[in-house]
Amino acid sequence: MATTLFDDFDPISSKQWKQKIQFELKGADYNENLVWNSPEDIQVKPIYHKDEFDKKYSVTTNASKFKICQNIFVYDVDKSIERAKDTLSRGAESLRFSIDNESIDVINLLENLPLDDITIYFNLNFISIDFVKKIETFAKKNKTIIFCNLDPIGQLAKDGNWFSTKEKNNFETLNILSKQTKSISLISISATLYQNAGANMVQQLAYSIGQANEYFNRIKSINKPIVFEVAVGTNYFFEIAKLRALRILFNLVAKEYNHNLECNIIVSPTKRNKTLYDYNINMLRTTTECMSAILGGADAIANSPYDALYHKDNEFGDRIARNQLLILKNESYFDKVNNPADGSYYIESLTNQLAEKALVLFKEIESNGSFLKQLNDGIIKRKIQESAEAEQNLFDSGKEILLGTNKHPNKQDRMKHDLELFPFVKKNPRKTLITPIIEKRLAEKIEQERLNLE
Repeated sequence: MATTLFDDFDPISSKQWKQKIQFELKGADYNENLVWNSPEDIQVKPIYHKDEFDKKYSVTTNASKFKICQNIFVYDVDKSIERAKDTLSRGAESLRFSIDNESIDVINLLENLPLDDITIYFNLNFISIDFVKKIETFAKKNKTIIFCNLDPIGQLAKDGNWFSTKEKNNFETLNILSKQTKSISLISISATLYQNAGANMVQQLAYSIGQANEYFNRIKSINKPIVFEVAVGTNYFFEIAKLRALRILFNLVAKEYNHNLECNIIVSPTKRNKTLYDYNINMLRTTTECMSAILGGADAIANSPYDALYHKDNEFGDRIARNQLLILKNESYFDKVNNPADGSYYIESLTNQLAEKALVLFKEIESNGSFLKQLNDGIIKRKIQESAEAEQNLFDSGKEILLGTNKHPNKQDRMKHDLELFPFVKKNPRKTLITPIIEKRLAEKIEQERLNLE
């Protein structure tokens, strides 16, 4: 007869564990030595026990069903078709096309792709009713899953201006499109901006849900899932919890509008911790970030090439980035369990705390006029800047480490003659409605100093 090994041992309470830890500390203070505080003001303990665990929220993730997504910027349609076919043949399961203008022949692009079981994301840097209706007609005829990822609020936050439209405003355009399209998803929230600009996780969650709430309020008919484009960093367990908390918060807000569709989360590694020097370490960073994305329940993951900072798109960088995800899926078996974080008291505790704190901040934003009002007033930008400066100070002082940059740098590295792209914040003086939120990497100052000395 089979017996459970745990039956041979007496259960140990959290109090007994703490007593044992305190004994091992030989008089040192437990809180000072073993408890640390995160930028989100979450106290991280050395031990989590079911005695102290209060599961307030639950979340269901389909971690086993994540898709490997390939980013493709469309300038030349024929070359984009060729590249898309190549990446699909090499393991990509989803495509995200970035398109800058409506002169692109999108139907030609779609008609020449093998779209069976392939999800298509479009990042459109404009809003055009005619362009989107072309995509709608194709999706309806071919039964293709397409997300258009229209985010005018994200455009305002990043660029300082709304999209140019023939209609009175961007929301009128979205309302017209929502009535005329039934086969494609229209709306997305570009949460990557907040992470890349230095917002802490509570801010990222609250601002993302704040944006979703604005769309629920202003778009009369939302009949398809909303897409969240999210960036994840290397705080491994926190990032898993962040994605889980995002689903919880979205479901809470959507329920208030009788919207019963799940959100779709597409994840990319953050730009904030990526480095120019010792660039191979970027592969280690993106690997753990992709792991967090999978375990957190991302629907699709678009990995970043290790050399994306300074090289134009290239076959080698793309292949390595894609293969990282293929190894995680096919050799590390990350696609075998749907809810891998369930039962981890630590991750579930982080999930609950992040969701709770973000919900408080979201309600605070709403009570002070709404997310869009605070964005227009510059409050969102200021709060992100405060968090970014606090993190930058930790990096500059060496308390936050990027290996190969502010810890154990290789002084022999030379990069000046290998730069195909400008890897720093670009200045583009122009008239804007608001001051845009700027993405900035932690290592930029150090890297500029090193380049000047080469």
